[in-house]
Amino acid sequence: MSKPGERPKSPETTVVTAGRKPFDHHGLVNPPVYHASTILHPTMEALEKRTPTYTYGRRKTPTIEALENAICELEGGAETVLCPSGLQACTLALLTVASAGDHVLVTDSIYGPTRTFCDKTLARFGVTTTYFDPLIGGGIEALFRPNTKAVFVESPGSLTFEVQDIPAIAAAAHAANIDVIADNTWATPLLFDALGKGADLSVIAATKYIVGHSDAMLGTVTANARLAKRLRDTHGNLGLTAGPDDIYLGQRGLRTMAVRLRQHQATATRLGEWLQARPEVERVLYPALPSDPGHAMWRRDFKGASGLFGVELKPCSTAALAAMLDGLALFGMGWSWGGYESLIVPAHPHRTAKKFETKGPLIRIHAGHENADDLIADLDAGFERLNKAS
Repeated sequence: MSKPGERPKSPETTVVTAGRKPFDHHGLVNPPVYHASTILHPTMEALEKRTPTYTYGRRKTPTIEALENAICELEGGAETVLCPSGLQACTLALLTVASAGDHVLVTDSIYGPTRTFCDKTLARFGVTTTYFDPLIGGGIEALFRPNTKAVFVESPGSLTFEVQDIPAIAAAAHAANIDVIADNTWATPLLFDALGKGADLSVIAATKYIVGHSDAMLGTVTANARLAKRLRDTHGNLGLTAGPDDIYLGQRGLRTMAVRLRQHQATATRLGEWLQARPEVERVLYPALPSDPGHAMWRRDFKGASGLFGVELKPCSTAALAAMLDGLALFGMGWSWGGYESLIVPAHPHRTAKKFETKGPLIRIHAGHENADDLIADLDAGFERLNKAS
């Protein structure tokens, strides 16, 4: 965070500088990795009053603190905590605001495992969930109940990529004293200011673009000032902590996230434009494209796009789709994204509030850092196999 009188730093500078204190560590550019459980105290008084900055390895170390501070500065929040996975970050955010007997509203386009947590775990503790149309906007107020405690948004939506009117949803929620949780994994705080647009808690699956190399699991939750203490207390009471080596990989990935995101967007846009022109494609689901229904709202609220998007194909058989995907040389098939490599998977949205209609199969693509022409050639060969198998 800039000091009074200083020129404010741009987010691209913040990802490089935030959380680093080289001269606290003998001038080392990168914060060291501290592996710790027990932390010794110099006196009984210090031990019992917990006066040192670091008291136990699960609670805080210089390694934990460095990444928490960096993410908190990027998010513009009051408190950030680290979790061992993105899903854990989603569940922590819900547990921070919901109690037995409460009701939560969750976008119907939510990340699948978050839906499972609501349906199978929150429900066990007496918290009920209602799923809402991602495009409901300020009309969400019609779904509020006296016991509604939170609205969970994700924009663009998982698998289907609808852009939600988060400012309108947040305005309606706050007028009713309801908290807003935003899963900001797709955009990261570099491309979408979740707290500034009305969220009270911002969740990121740092496994994706923060780590950026498909080699660590990590999640973050950032709170505004009102929920900061409650978030920290809930995190501590649940005994959550992330491994120091994974945190280090998150710190390392963070430093290049801005340049990587620009490349992800450039490649995704190129692929999306090419795919739109293919006879096998019904539509491309990518808010950065002018043809996307959410493009205007994306331009209003976002500073850019990442590399993840959807493609609805025209009707074809499962065998034809398998022929296309199984033979791809550069696109891997795996349940993640955000790394340097391109990925492709069949997508099967689960909806309960409003059915998501498609004419043909839906696939999800993550555009990595390979040459775009090479990726297009790989997809072109895939379509040739699809057509032959149809």
